Amino acid sequence: MIELQGITKNFGSLQVLKGIDLRINEGEIVSIVGPSGAGKTTLLQIMGTLDKPDSGTVLFDGVNINKYKEKALSAFRNKHIGFVFQFHQLLPEFTAVENVLIPAYIAGKSRKESRSEALEILKFMGLEDRATHKPNELSGGEKQRVAVARALINHPNIILADEPSGSLDSHNKEELHQLFFELRKQFGQTFVIVTHDEKLAKITDRTLHMVDGLMIDNPEAKLELETEANNNTKVDILQEDTTIQSSEESQSNAI
Repeated sequence: MIELQGITKNFGSLQVLKGIDLRINEGEIVSIVGPSGAGKTTLLQIMGTLDKPDSGTVLFDGVNINKYKEKALSAFRNKHIGFVFQFHQLLPEFTAVENVLIPAYIAGKSRKESRSEALEILKFMGLEDRATHKPNELSGGEKQRVAVARALINHPNIILADEPSGSLDSHNKEELHQLFFELRKQFGQTFVIVTHDEKLAKITDRTLHMVDGLMIDNPEAKLELETEANNNTKVDILQEDTTIQSSEESQSNAI
């Protein structure tokens, strides 16, 4: 379904992705794990066409979507890719069903048919009686399920989720994780999930490990790179503390 070939990405002098090769197959639930700063979110954004790589190719069913112009890319994203973020990103002035309908309206779909479908999805989510409630009237778990419903409304080929349960308590986390598998069972939905949640990672079909902008398969190499990354972080913190101390001394002298 989605194939990444040699993906690199820099932010200034910082190389965030260092040549990522990855294939996601239809119907898979894949988790991506790794320390903060490993490049997981950047990779997900490139996979979802929210950002472009500096080099490398993103193939969707064999088609190079890097070549699409912005308008065509937006239409492609709206039709084929759903997104779920750590924080629900629901619009506060709209009800649950209205939030779910936004991608359908952007796609120019029939309002009557889309509303009927949105209500069916919310019913599947156990939110039928919450459809007309606004976000401030919903629990954290309910808001996140509405966000998943919104991601499903256009029948995307894949849903990309960035720490989807990161802001939930343990009960709501468990419910959300089970929902992903129910959606796969009922609709054949494909998921790629960036997560720090070990329980979720363990139950996915594949767990991909990222360290320092690289996808690591060899456990020994992974441990070595994690140690190196942690050491680099300690050095950066020490340098930052030294800089702060020097700055404080300079300010003290100026006073």
